[in-house]
Amino acid sequence: MPTISQFYGIIIRMFFAEHAPPHFHAEYGEHKASINIQTFEVIDGKLPRRALSLTLDWAELHQEELMADWDKCRLHHNPDNIKPLS
Repeated sequence: MPTISQFYGIIIRMFFAEHAPPHFHAEYGEHKASINIQTFEVIDGKLPRRALSLTLDWAELHQEELMADWDKCRLHHNPDNIKPLS
């Protein structure tokens, strides 16, 4: 599962050939969540409030890049790295 970004202890990843809806995986310590790229809804799991807020802020800034990476992963191509939140 490629890592596409890291910031403030949060790791953002995507799986290859993943199921719909388009989403990414965020990890913060032992916490994990899957987040819909189009709606920014948490599909599965849970992150602490602050980590979730930072993750959603980042996702809003990079929604187009996330969709492009989603398309690449669906085709088993390596996704591009996305600039971290700073």
